[in-house]
Amino acid sequence: MSPEEFRRQGHAAIDWIADYWASLDELPVRAQVAPGDVRRLLPASAPEDAEPFDAVLADLDRVVVPGLTHWQHPRFFAYFPANSSPAAILGDLLSSGIGAQGMIWATSPAVTEVEQVVLDWFAEALGLPAAFRSDGPGGGVIQDTASTATFTALLSALHRASGGEARVSGVGGTQWRVYGSTQAHSSLVKAAMMAGLGEDAVRTIAVDPVTQAMDVDSLRDAMVEDVGAGLRPVMVQAACGSTSTGAMDDVAAIAEVAREGGAWLHVDAAWAGVAAVCPEHRDHLAGVEAADSFVTNPHKWLLTTFDCSTFWVRDRAALTGALSILPEYLRNAATESGEVVDYRDWHPQLGRRFRAIKLWAVLRTYGLSGLREHIRQGVTLAEHVAGLVASDDRFEMVTEPALSLVVFRLRAGDEQTLAAMEAVNASGEAYLSHTTVNGVAAIRLAVGSWRTTLADVDRTWRALQEAAAAHG
Repeated sequence: MSPEEFRRQGHAAIDWIADYWASLDELPVRAQVAPGDVRRLLPASAPEDAEPFDAVLADLDRVVVPGLTHWQHPRFFAYFPANSSPAAILGDLLSSGIGAQGMIWATSPAVTEVEQVVLDWFAEALGLPAAFRSDGPGGGVIQDTASTATFTALLSALHRASGGEARVSGVGGTQWRVYGSTQAHSSLVKAAMMAGLGEDAVRTIAVDPVTQAMDVDSLRDAMVEDVGAGLRPVMVQAACGSTSTGAMDDVAAIAEVAREGGAWLHVDAAWAGVAAVCPEHRDHLAGVEAADSFVTNPHKWLLTTFDCSTFWVRDRAALTGALSILPEYLRNAATESGEVVDYRDWHPQLGRRFRAIKLWAVLRTYGLSGLREHIRQGVTLAEHVAGLVASDDRFEMVTEPALSLVVFRLRAGDEQTLAAMEAVNASGEAYLSHTTVNGVAAIRLAVGSWRTTLADVDRTWRALQEAAAAHG
């Protein structure tokens, strides 16, 4: 592809994205295809001869779009938002165009140093402790997802607790214990599996039936019991915004228990942590200054294209001690000087993209004031949903609203609740997800797209009311 052709097709690709966004309001939110429908539209083998890029763009419309669930749709309320704002997309495009590998400082100094500065900016914007800054004992790094961040935190915790033996001889005969509430993300169990501890190493702690937050007394009792049985606590995970209901664990109280047991404290604020750009939405992070590590995902609610998961540690020595390895082909004077950070030591992967550009673009083009406005709009819309639930006797709240997440149900029962939700989803009008809370089914409505308006929320609510009339 010549430079002129690249320029022409680049404009065409941007035009396609803009047209796609413009068309979303009229498209069904959830994909309306059966298993195998998309596959049958594709040839069995790759083309022998080159095809023009125009053909690829044409097949986006013919093959791909009908088989998409549209995460950028203004009435996508399932799971959590996965924003792709214009600034972030352009930042990601620039990263792809530069195509640099940033595994060590020497391979592209700007990749490392821009990331350090951007994460320092972001840590300050969230009100995180100074120890998490790059000029302190810790620092931040952009991971792909919070799942990788949790795995990395566990490896760091094992390194510290084992005095470095875990990376040399494995987990050995020590019976390690990892703790999280019954509402903790499934990535905690997966981290234990990947670290060689096994699923049974994770002890789930009961939650308050009303708030769904971890019962701190139960955590303390579990750790005392485990130590008495010869087991060794290694990490506690606190959830600041659980996936199911947005539950907020008491970080400060959990930190005290973790410290008593000599365990690493990892704070998972994957979805809700970004809300701390607003000073009035920082209460759920109270106590984070005692955490050993912290993760939140700008690629959810903060307008930054996936993947961009920001992860900080209080003491980078445990992190790099667990993961640092220096083969001869990576040796260089800058690394050996000790004056630079080599991010290959901060996560399981060696190769790494220039992810910081898209977050840099978002922070600069929206400004902190624009980001606060976006977060506040999501919270306001969620409060509006809670008011709609309260105004209709057929519905009831299951938990209190958590920032931009609302969890509610039909009073008629589980079957009717799930049937009404599925009717809305199947219609393509909106897309919602569900959970169970204290054994009962509930609908989750998570606001957060930059394209969602009050009219989109009201339109979705009318669809739910009609479904409730049909299934209630």
